[in-house]
Formats: sequence, C-alpha cells, structure tokens
Amino acid sequence: MTKKQAIQLFQDSKIRTAWDDQEEKWYFSVVDVCGVLTDSKDALTARKYWNKLKQRLKEEGNETVTNCHQLKMRAADGKMRLTDVADTEQLFRIIQSIPSPKAEPFKQWMAQVASQRIDQMQDPELSIDQAIIDYKRLGYSDAWINQRIKSIEVRKELTDEWKRTGVQEGLEYASLTDIITREWSGFTTKQFKQFKGLKKENLRDNMTNLEIALNILAEASATELSKQRDPKGFNAQTQVAKDGGSVAKAARNQLESKLGRSIISNTKASDFLLSEGSEEDNKEK
Repeated sequence: MTKKQAIQLFQDSKIRTAWDDQEEKWYFSVVDVCGVLTDSKDALTARKYWNKLKQRLKEEGNETVTNCHQLKMRAADGKMRLTDVADTEQLFRIIQSIPSPKAEPFKQWMAQVASQRIDQMQDPELSIDQAIIDYKRLGYSDAWINQRIKSIEVRKELTDEWKRTGVQEGLEYASLTDIITREWSGFTTKQFKQFKGLKKENLRDNMTNLEIALNILAEASATELSKQRDPKGFNAQTQVAKDGGSVAKAARNQLESKLGRSIISNTKASDFLLSEGSEEDNKEK
C-alpha cells in the first residue's frame, strides 16, 4: 500500500491528506478538519475537541469512529507522528456531528478534492495543469515552471524505462538517480540538498534554470542510451546512468569554460523567489 501525502488548502487553512494508490481514495487528518470547522486557534485545541467528540461518538456506538485508523503525518514540529485519519465517506459522517457554518462548504471542497484526483488519474494532463497553478501561486517564473514541467515529463520517461528493464522502485531508483546527479553536478542528491541548505524540501524545486536544464539533459540521455543498449537490471543500468550524466557534465564544462564560473549554485527557491518579490516591491515604490 503506497500513500502519498500532500497538504490541501481549504480557505487558506492547511489540511494534511494522504492518497492511497491501492484503494484509490484520500485520507484526511481529522484533527485538522476539526480545527478548521471549529476555528481552533492551535493544534492542541483542535486535538482536544476531536478527543471529546470521538469519546462521545464511541459512547453512542458510532461505527465511523471505530473504523478510523491512524497514519504517520508531519506535525507542526516537523516530526512524523501518528494521527487519526478518515476517508471521504467517514469524514462526511463525522462532520455531521460538528455544528459549524463551514460544514457544507467543507463537504463541497472534499468532493472537489476527490473528483480532481480521479480526473487526474484518467487524464494526466490535468495533473500538469494543477502543478503549473501551484508553482505560479508560489511565485515561480513562467520560464522556470516550463523547465520544471519538462523535467517531470523526462523523469517519468526515465523511470518507465528503468521499470521496463527490471530496476526495482525505491532504493535502486534512488541509487541510479545519485549516479546521474553526481556525474554531472559532482554531488549525490543528498549532498546537493546539503549544499543548498535544504532539509525536507524537494531538490528539483530548488534548482536554478541551468541546473534543471542539465538534469533534464542527463536523464533524457540516460533514457535514450538505455533504449539503445537494452540493459537488464540494476547493475547493467549503473553504467548507463553514468554515461547519461557524463553527457550533461560535458555540456556543463563547456558552458563554464565560456562563463568563467561554476553554474552549480547554493541558491534555493526561497532565495530567488524572495529576490524577485523584492524587485517587484522596489518597482512599486
């Protein structure tokens, strides 16, 4: 069972969610939902409200509460902690027990979240459209967004090729990614994140345009080389990964020789997004 966690926004309030690939359904943090519907000022207040409501519902013999289970989700302190979650159907029933003017709008929002995910599964282009909207909301430039979307497409083609040739998801994917990244950048993925001062953030979301371009070249090259050589399994793919990365390394070396500087930067998204925002502020003044 694979659960992909995400933060969903309801009227600017964050709701922790997890998508279950096997069951094809969303799970919502019940505490977060209680906090939104009761206008709780903090997580502790929302948790206390849910504990009292849960106790009352159990005493009433409510099977919905009994069937709720827990998932590890990231808490405000950044740690993964077990929290009560409910699927859409269960949550509808819980909401009926919470007197709140936000109940109906929240139900509509839940239905929309579920519908969007189903639509995206049937039409992957919708996922890309949503990603563009999300990146724009965060302040990324159109040029960067175009590069990032292309990198997602290229990455998917590469992982499809790995899967075709017998590479196992998880550790083997990560190891091949490290080989490609280290070959062109000089860093493993972990080292690159440390260089940029990142912790839990996505490395690719914090790459500059040039870094993304080189990464795209490396992964696209590895894909084409794999199709040509048809390697079988992880061990055979390691050389393909290195050769793909070397193509981008050659391009990097050529560009740096003309620029007279390294194009590997410790800049992260918060740096260049803040910089762009500051420039706009200066223009307004």
